[in-house]
Amino acid sequence: MKKIFNIIMALSILSLLVLTSCGSTPQTESNGLTVLASTSFLADIAQNVAGDRLQVQSLLPIGADPHAYQPVPADIVKIAESDLLILNGLEYEHFIESLLENADGERIVVEATTGLTPHEDEEHADEAESGEGHEHEAGDPHMWLDPNLVITYVENIRDGLIQVDPDGKEIYEQNAGVYINQLQELDAWIVEQVNQIPEDKRLLVTNHESLNYFAERYGFEVVGTVLPSASTNAQPSAQQMAQLIDDINAIDVPAIFLSDVENATLAEQIASETDVKIVNNLYLESLTVGEPAGTYLDMMRHNANLIVDALK
Repeated sequence: MKKIFNIIMALSILSLLVLTSCGSTPQTESNGLTVLASTSFLADIAQNVAGDRLQVQSLLPIGADPHAYQPVPADIVKIAESDLLILNGLEYEHFIESLLENADGERIVVEATTGLTPHEDEEHADEAESGEGHEHEAGDPHMWLDPNLVITYVENIRDGLIQVDPDGKEIYEQNAGVYINQLQELDAWIVEQVNQIPEDKRLLVTNHESLNYFAERYGFEVVGTVLPSASTNAQPSAQQMAQLIDDINAIDVPAIFLSDVENATLAEQIASETDVKIVNNLYLESLTVGEPAGTYLDMMRHNANLIVDALK
């Protein structure tokens, strides 16, 4: 199946390259360099480091769920034309392998999570004992939801930009320093907001295992997830659903938190049996066009406000 997919992709890319070579396309990247990030939030983080010197593009469109994303031939063109490709890493971009296999050219690839130690994906831990595979074998990839960990993202992206464009080193170092200060200010602001919630009320139920790093940093306890995985593609068993309902009723959790791209069907089923509310407008995997999550910093403020309002 993978071989057939690669053949189809290769034929499609050839057609696209022929078409694009017949006409002139506007060059929006400065210095003749193309920087591509896998997701919109990574592109925004990288853009803050690149500043006005380089334009960073996002491979995935706004609103796409990277866990469920199905690549298209045009994605290969974007990767083939890139000089620097920025990934989250930890197998978050599980779709990227086939694209890289079919993309011509050479590029520097930066994994923003390099140097960080991930939490193990609980579903993978269970499956490892039974010999089954899992798409997040490297661990929970949602590290960007702790701004302190994003400082490492910024440092890795800075180094990648310097590698691809050494003449811009001073600019990238200065921009990275400014943005790291903004991340530290964001962290302090979130701490202030969370302090409005009594400690015994800092309980989270999420649709999938997405907020573990956020919870660890700000003193929350994740008491349950609808999908017992760091991926939105997982499916819970009937026993797991029943246990979560029992846990919610026993602990008196007020809400289940979902991102805007997730299917809320199972969460709504649990909510109907536990009388909790659904908060389904978090932005965890993608930015928005403009408000409320037009930038990574805005995304984090928006999410923190929703969580605090639901629990305080």
